[in-house]
Amino acid sequence: MTADIVIQRAHADDAPAVAVLAGELLAEIMNTTGVQAFNFNLQETTERLALYLADETYFVFVARPDGGNPVGFVALSECHALYAEGAFGTIPELYVRPNYRTRKLGRQLVSEAKAFGAARGWKRLEVTTPPLPQFDRTLAFYEREGFSVAGGRKLKTLL
Repeated sequence: MTADIVIQRAHADDAPAVAVLAGELLAEIMNTTGVQAFNFNLQETTERLALYLADETYFVFVARPDGGNPVGFVALSECHALYAEGAFGTIPELYVRPNYRTRKLGRQLVSEAKAFGAARGWKRLEVTTPPLPQFDRTLAFYEREGFSVAGGRKLKTLL
């Protein structure tokens, strides 16, 4: 761990700061791809995140320099599937502010996510990268962290 950066589990009172980071992540993806893929409302996201953290349907670990505001986070959600042989985790969001990316915070956050998942008895962690080839470096990062391409593409339909 970097000496002045602490990785901690987030709580409901961290929701405003983490929501800002989530907005930065989504903006970066949309700016890079040129596609308005997400609708982001800071107030709604903050409220939703506070609820998720309070009822433990969503788990977040933050990278916090010297006890200050978070500069990165990893989010986890528990899923269940027959193909996965039971409970497993997904990483819906992982983000580190650009000026902190050379400090291996992404690696530390993924390591914390793996330890958390193992403690919960998850069989695996899954992650979907942002669109390729614009985010080839993101794919390479996850591969360095032990993830492998499972095939397919993530699809969605609105309900």
